[in-house]
Amino acid sequence: MPQTPIFPSMLGSTCSGQVQPEMGEQCGDPVYQDGSLVSGSLEVLIERLVPTLDYYPDKTYIFTFLLSARIFIHPYEILAKVGQMCIKQKQQLESGSEADKAKLKSFAAKIIQLLKEWTETFPFDFQDERARKVMKEIAQSITQCDEENGTIKKSISHMTQNVLLILSTRGQFQEVREKIRQPVSDKGTILKTKPQSAQKDILSVCSEPLILAQQLTTIELERLGNIYPEDLMQIISHMDSLDNHKCRSDVTKTYNLEAYDNWFNCLSMLVATEICKVVKKKQRTRVMEFFIDVARECFNIGNFNSMMAIISGMNLSPVARLKKTWSKVKTAKFDVLEHHMDPSSNFGNYRTALQGATQRSLSANSSREKIVIPVFNLFIKDIFFLHKIHSNCLPNGHINFKKFWEISRQIHDFLTWKQVECPYEKDKKIQTYLLTTPIYTEEALFLASFENEGPDNHMEKDSWKTLRSTLLNRA
Repeated sequence: MPQTPIFPSMLGSTCSGQVQPEMGEQCGDPVYQDGSLVSGSLEVLIERLVPTLDYYPDKTYIFTFLLSARIFIHPYEILAKVGQMCIKQKQQLESGSEADKAKLKSFAAKIIQLLKEWTETFPFDFQDERARKVMKEIAQSITQCDEENGTIKKSISHMTQNVLLILSTRGQFQEVREKIRQPVSDKGTILKTKPQSAQKDILSVCSEPLILAQQLTTIELERLGNIYPEDLMQIISHMDSLDNHKCRSDVTKTYNLEAYDNWFNCLSMLVATEICKVVKKKQRTRVMEFFIDVARECFNIGNFNSMMAIISGMNLSPVARLKKTWSKVKTAKFDVLEHHMDPSSNFGNYRTALQGATQRSLSANSSREKIVIPVFNLFIKDIFFLHKIHSNCLPNGHINFKKFWEISRQIHDFLTWKQVECPYEKDKKIQTYLLTTPIYTEEALFLASFENEGPDNHMEKDSWKTLRSTLLNRA
């Protein structure tokens, strides 16, 4: 399983649950190390979230706390506690003097800013009617701080409208989200009863590797745009529920994660289908070399997810066994790509390439140079790994905030990548083909592969006969 390198400045042995003496008294609340908050009770961490006249929480803290706290408490419950603390502070400032009125406006502005950051970064926390109710109560309370010109009221109204718009957009997306494209077995194509000329293939739709790589990138960025930080934290919440043998009815189905994972699998199977369905060896060789060039262009763009999907498709057994075809392919470029995706040393080559793309993105002046699309499966496994090897809480009951600093850093990087504006225009014809053209089942791929290059041994011969009989009877 891929592992995330542990950064000494943020994560140490304390993450395993052992509190080191130099970190101070175990009962200290909160606890700092090298100027960074490393642990604290939930109540104190919530207090740190709430602004005062002289204090406003750092943006990185707001993001990390709101991201991680949902593992321990519902977002609407956090909001309710924040509301109680805000109202208490407001009451302490209500003396009626002009000086205190000014202080109230200043305090109210900070509360509005906190709610604004919350609703913009984690808008789907407000899908919960209870959260919207609490926000309304907080809004009604602080609106009184500026009744004269109504600035606060306008800000709250604008913020509420934005939240409702985002929630509505996501609801529509889930309703029309892509149906899982079921792999099919086109008996006519596989058994060569359909003329080769009648078959539409990828080269007839797009023969330029760079163009196809760009269209794949538009699809990737569109799907990344529908994944939110709370979706990623649902993975941890779900794992905790399974570990504790509990059924969390509040855990939302991560449709967007499933759709993105499904896209990777479909692209891999599409690549294998495009290769295996070609009858003539010369044309099949051309298709293989085309996809190798597409994968290389994806690498150059920074689209590692599509690159990995293409390589995975070409390494599927029905494609890998086509030795006569592979013997005609110029494989030097493919060998370089496989080197980048070599799983040894915890995908060390890929991680080096990803780091290079990230550095390029940070100093880039154009959207084309800013694109970083990680291998999503590895990204998820890195979060999984961090979660599993570091405890949520320390023996003294404190939340292990060190762990969540690192998880939030990785998720923040992901959010930065997904917000890059796509520099490529959609080509409707190419995208329609990529997203809707039929793909073969694993059985159909093997049968097509055997039809193109006969079985090499007795085991393959038996498999071929069984598959042919199965598909013919099923048809």
